[in-house]
Amino acid sequence: MSQRTAPIPARHGVTPSFLQLPAGDWPDLLSFLCARFAHIPTKTWRSRLEKGEVFDHRGCPHTLDSPYPANRRIWYYRETEQEVEVPFEADILYRDARLVVADKPHFLACIPGGRHVQQTLLTRLRSQLDLPALTPIHRLDRETAGVMLFCADPGCRAGYQTLFQSRQVAKEYEAIARFDQNLALPRTHQSLLREEPGGFVMREIAGTPNSETRIELLAQHGQWGRYRLLPHTGRKHQLRAHLAALGIPIRNDPWYPHLLDDKAADDFSAPLQLLARAIRFTDPYSGKTQCFSSTRQLDWPDAD
Repeated sequence: MSQRTAPIPARHGVTPSFLQLPAGDWPDLLSFLCARFAHIPTKTWRSRLEKGEVFDHRGCPHTLDSPYPANRRIWYYRETEQEVEVPFEADILYRDARLVVADKPHFLACIPGGRHVQQTLLTRLRSQLDLPALTPIHRLDRETAGVMLFCADPGCRAGYQTLFQSRQVAKEYEAIARFDQNLALPRTHQSLLREEPGGFVMREIAGTPNSETRIELLAQHGQWGRYRLLPHTGRKHQLRAHLAALGIPIRNDPWYPHLLDDKAADDFSAPLQLLARAIRFTDPYSGKTQCFSSTRQLDWPDAD
C-alpha cells in the first residue's frame, strides 16, 4: 500500500504530485511515462529521469534504467513551460497560527492546475509566508478577485471547511453588470444549475433549485449597475450563471452568456468585474466573530 504522505518536500511552494502505477509489464519506467503522458515529449521525461526528478515511494530518485515499479506510487513536481508571470500581488488581510486571509487579485489562479503552477495564490503564499502546509479552505475563480481563506494548521482545516459545508459563512460579492430597468430588484434568484456535458460552463435547467442568490442594486451609472450579491449556496460559477440568466451578465465575463475565444496568456486587460467583497463567520476554535473585507475596487465603465 502506497503511503499518503509525500516522501519528498514541497519545492518553491508547490507540493509534489503522485501517480499510482497500474499492474503491467512495461520494459522500464520511461516507456510507461512516455505512453501514459503522450502529450509530453519523450525528451522531457528522459531529461527529468536523468536529473533525478521522478521519485519512488521512499523518496529515492528513479533513473533512465529504472524498471517499471508496478502497483507502486511515483512522485514528481509538476512543471509548465514558459509560465507567464501574473503582475499583480495579493495583500495579506489577517494571519494567526490557524488562519491566513488574503485579498486575491484578478487573473491569479488559487491553486496549481493546468498551465498555472508557480503563478498561483497558494504557491506564492507558501513561499512568502514560509508555510509549506498552507491549504485553501474554499476557492475563487481565477478571474474573480477578493477575500480568500487559507488554513495554516492542517489539524484545523476540517473545522473551517465544516463552516462552509453547513452554510455558516456569510459571503458578500460585488459585480458590475448591465442595468435593466425592467428587472425588479432586490430579488432572490433560485435555479437548478448543471454543468453542460463536455463543457466547463453551468446552465440553468428545469427542476428543483440547487442554487440561491440574493441580488441588490447598489448604484447605476448609465447602462451599467453595481450589484451586491449574497449567495446562500456555493455552486460552481453560481453568480456568473445567475446574472447571465437574468439578462445582466457580469462585465468582461469570458464564459457567460457566451464562451469567448481564449485570450493570450499575457493579456491582463479587461478583468472580470466580480469581487468577493467580504466574508463573515464565527471561528470554530476561538469563538470570535471574524469579518474580513477586500480593499479592492471594481472599475465603472464609461456610461454608454
